[in-house]
Amino acid sequence: MDAVVVLVLSLCCLLLLSLWRQSSERAKLPPGPTPLPVFGNFFQIDVKNISQCLTNFSKVYGPVFTLYLGMQPTVVLHGYEAVKEALVDHGEEFAGRGSFPMSERINKGLGIIFSNGNRWKEIRRFTLTTLRNLGMGKRNLEDRVQEEAQCLVEELRKTNGLPCDPTFILSCAPCNVICSTVFQNRFDFKDQDFLNLMEKVNENTRILSSPWMQVCNNFPSLIDYCPGSHHTILKNSEYIISYLLEKVKEHQESLNVANPRDFIDYYLIKLKQESHNQQSEFTLENLAVTLFDLFAAGTDTTSTTLRYALLLLLKHPDVTAKVQEEIHRVVGRNRSPCMRDRNHMPYTNAMIHEVQRFINLVPTSVPHAVTCDIKFRNYIIPKGTTIITSLTSVLNDSKEFPNPEIFDPGHFLDKNGNFKKSDYFMPFSTGKRICAGEGLARMELFLFLTTILQNFQLKSLVNTKDIDTTPVLNGFASVPPQYQLCFIPV
Repeated sequence: MDAVVVLVLSLCCLLLLSLWRQSSERAKLPPGPTPLPVFGNFFQIDVKNISQCLTNFSKVYGPVFTLYLGMQPTVVLHGYEAVKEALVDHGEEFAGRGSFPMSERINKGLGIIFSNGNRWKEIRRFTLTTLRNLGMGKRNLEDRVQEEAQCLVEELRKTNGLPCDPTFILSCAPCNVICSTVFQNRFDFKDQDFLNLMEKVNENTRILSSPWMQVCNNFPSLIDYCPGSHHTILKNSEYIISYLLEKVKEHQESLNVANPRDFIDYYLIKLKQESHNQQSEFTLENLAVTLFDLFAAGTDTTSTTLRYALLLLLKHPDVTAKVQEEIHRVVGRNRSPCMRDRNHMPYTNAMIHEVQRFINLVPTSVPHAVTCDIKFRNYIIPKGTTIITSLTSVLNDSKEFPNPEIFDPGHFLDKNGNFKKSDYFMPFSTGKRICAGEGLARMELFLFLTTILQNFQLKSLVNTKDIDTTPVLNGFASVPPQYQLCFIPV
């Protein structure tokens, strides 16, 4: 009986402490719904459609509000003005990486995506410099993407115009571009190592976007103590990192400091240069996680966008016809599309931008955090507070994009049919944490899509009105429904 009394009193004290902490914190933070002890606002959030929930909250509390995801406060930025003011105008203060418990179990604060402070600055600076050395934004990288686009076309020809699920084939192309940049070799589409890697990367994205993972990220103890699909993510990630470490070992044995071949070689040279520095951020463990970040981020985001793009083109054959007419007029049939063509193809450029806007690939971006106590719009946000940016609210702004729920390349065209840029176009986020691979992703999307549409007609297996483009998952990423189509050679 005494033990029960002690337990009840302890729980009461924890609840009172939680309430006191929340009330004192909330006094200075932006407004928001009243949280429950321990659970916060979790029961007021639909984990199947977080973006819509954030929009509903913004209508009540304004563009900057506070949610308690578990016991910790999270400040939400909703709408273009709030997102720009924070990530661009106060870029340094909002440049921290916020809490993302599942990824923290994998990355342990290393790499480029989930690191912070000086470590993040050094690794990001090195990564951007090295990618530029390896051709990012230059002709030799474009040649690589063009070659991969032709390999993709040859693989699609092997379907002989029969129905196929494009998921795997579309994953291989961007993955091979990353592989050739990171460890200087591409894989045959039938290579078993390649098949295993692609399967695990795709599976991780699906699980990370599931409602269960949104629960786990709000209550991190579930990750450590409960069974569930999150263990598959950890297992898959261990497999990928182990594979990448094998590649690092091979590079160590064949390294020529005078002639670096790829990203791994550049990093190993930097490692040697920093060997005297006990505080150096350049370690083999950090290399493995950085490679993992490049591999995962550079593969699945682009392949998912490609898959979604083809689904939308099936749904809107009028758009497809206009794009193909422009491709055949500007590029013709006898040469490969190149990046110079994009300036002469406003409708195609607008279509690709509209795909990225419409699918809203990463609805709330990756969490940010403030790097110091900051006064923001008359609220005090303490150092370390997690920040969620609703990219959905920017990409779906009805003032900038009339009828944002409709897929319409005209959102990026002026009255004369010329391509029109928009500051609201933020699929890669914005500010200091903007995606490091944005330039490569834009190149791949243009070259892969134009090369496919140059060589094939897309044939749906169902009537266009029956094609559903609603994402089946939209937690971390928006995952399109599975579908089949026929690639008919032209």
